[in-house]
Amino acid sequence: MSVARRPLLTATAAGTLLCALWFVPSANATAETEAVPRQQTGAQASSQGLALADTGTVDTTPYLIGGTAFLGIGVGFVTYSVRRPQSSTGLR
Repeated sequence: MSVARRPLLTATAAGTLLCALWFVPSANATAETEAVPRQQTGAQASSQGLALADTGTVDTTPYLIGGTAFLGIGVGFVTYSVRRPQSSTGLR
């Protein structure tokens, strides 16, 4: 494979992955059990005691730990590739 085509292939793969992830449904995409008529205005809905859905709190600790770990791994890869000696790649 030509060296000139590698960035194009990488960009295509990344774009394809992002487009595929765009269509993944969210975790809270569930149907409501009690439908509210759409004709009600905000004042009518608030007088009946209706409010936005309370989804509860989300424990973000695993996401923070995972994101930090992946960020650290990415920084490690970038640092390794920058500090790698040029003679080992076979290029001059």
